[in-house]
Amino acid sequence: MNSSSEADDTHCSMAVNADIDMMVKEEIEVYDEPVLSQDVEVSVKQERECSQCDKSFPSNSLLMRHQRTHSDEKSYLCNQCDNIFSQKDNLILHQRTHTGENPYHCNQCDKAFSQKDILIGHQRTHSGEKPYQCNKCDKAFSQKGDLIKHQRTNTGDKPYQCNQCDKAFSHKSNLTIHQRKHTGDNPYQCNQCDKAFSHKGVLINHKRTHTGEKPYQCNQCDKAFSQNSSLIKHQRTHTGDKPYQCNQCDKAFSLKGNLIRHQLTHSGDNPHQC
Repeated sequence: MNSSSEADDTHCSMAVNADIDMMVKEEIEVYDEPVLSQDVEVSVKQERECSQCDKSFPSNSLLMRHQRTHSDEKSYLCNQCDNIFSQKDNLILHQRTHTGENPYHCNQCDKAFSQKDILIGHQRTHSGEKPYQCNKCDKAFSQKGDLIKHQRTNTGDKPYQCNQCDKAFSHKSNLTIHQRKHTGDNPYQCNQCDKAFSHKGVLINHKRTHTGEKPYQCNQCDKAFSQNSSLIKHQRTHTGDKPYQCNQCDKAFSLKGNLIRHQLTHSGDNPHQC
């Protein structure tokens, strides 16, 4: 009897399971099919495409951030000056020009930088790596920006136009520095005296008047200089190079100031006359 009862139970269970399977199948067909299709569609369309270019992004937030580059929307205001940025990251990088923060440290010297890509470019001065090759000549550069500047010297391209005069520049940073002549802005303040400068490089050179540092060493004699431009001028005494040519005679000079003084002999001007 037990075996007969077990057989009946098994048959009953199989019948119930079959009914359940049929019910589930019907429910899936009626209710779940659109949901499953929707899920498949979502997984396929994970990338959000920009409506103004061919770029796509894995999230709405990244897409919205990118779309600000197409619009004039600039929502991140610097609390120390009047600059406005479309992306928060750019504001953070900009604010380091005010705070002097340099969180990216070189592991081969004591220099530090405000941006990671600037550090990477600097590290190539240690390794000698120059991955950016000019396609018109044999020159190569450690930073992409330097290659772009170089290529504009060949093409003469000056896309950055001053809106207050007729001067134009091959690089945006040169335009920014130039515009400070119009505004009188000198954002780089010496921390050892009251002088301020429009260009960070000029501030660095000035600070050497306080420290006495002369990092630019001549490789042909024992002289050293606080500025690279002074070293270049000095080296012409060794090479005999005279890049400043008079356009009215065949004389040439190693220093621009000497050329200017010479040209006065052609014009008859005497600025030192009493």
